[in-house]
Amino acid sequence: MKKIIASPHAPKAVGPYSQAVECGGTLYISGQLPIDASTGKMAEGIEAQTRQSLENLGHILREAGYSYSNIVKMTVLLQSIGDFSAMNAVYAEYFTSEMPARVCYQVGALPMGAQVEIDAVAVK
Repeated sequence: MKKIIASPHAPKAVGPYSQAVECGGTLYISGQLPIDASTGKMAEGIEAQTRQSLENLGHILREAGYSYSNIVKMTVLLQSIGDFSAMNAVYAEYFTSEMPARVCYQVGALPMGAQVEIDAVAVK
């Protein structure tokens, strides 16, 4: 049975989808844009955007009773692969051991002009 997860601390979905869905002890978190839910504004610069996207993931994880350590797989979408090193530097602040599997792609464009979007799958 699936359960819809929504955190008031993460930005609302910008389309017809849920922030996250939990099913069978697995949490599937939709791609998180770097929007601060309290202001509705997007962070500026790849480092700040990466941090905000990861913080948004954290809000959703906590709402569902998970933590960053439960993440097993992530996808990072970048507007420019040239931002890979800067994104990685911030990402490394959140994942210091037992890192999740991850892929990273450069894409043509992201919603709302974002430089990064990050999704995750977590397991209890």
